[in-house]
This record gives sequence, structure tokens and C-alpha cells, in this order.
Amino acid sequence: MKKKGIDTVLLTGVTTSGCVRATCIDSISSDFVTLVVSDAVGDRALAPHQSNLFDMSAKYADLITTSEAIELIKTTYLS
Repeated sequence: MKKKGIDTVLLTGVTTSGCVRATCIDSISSDFVTLVVSDAVGDRALAPHQSNLFDMSAKYADLITTSEAIELIKTTYLS
């Protein structure tokens, strides 16, 4: 991906405490800028969802909203 000029991952999906977190760690470990779209991820329960978002934000990624992700895509790729 880096050879194609891709340097950023916009991360969405389920489960925040499982697959999303693991993908986040893999992404940052592979030297990608990692952005978790916080309102586009989910978990079975609110507590693990919120604690994993907090932890990912503190250690691995920046949290953005869907609206912010759309604006980022527009300004980066459609300008």
C-alpha cells in the first residue's frame, strides 16, 4: 500500500474491543496514520466500546467522526 502512496487508514467496523482494536494496532504498527471513525464502530456493550476508543485514542490513533472523515476525503481527494 505504501508503494501506491497510501499512508492513512480510515477505520470503521465492529467489534471495537476486538477486530477494530486489532486492526488499529496492526495499522499503526505498519506505519500508517490511523484514524478511527468513532461513530462508525461499535461493540456489543457500551463500556468496552468506550474504553477501547479511549485507549486507541491515547495510544494508537486519532478519533474522528463520519462528518470529519467525509470532509477529509473531499479535501484530500476531490479538490
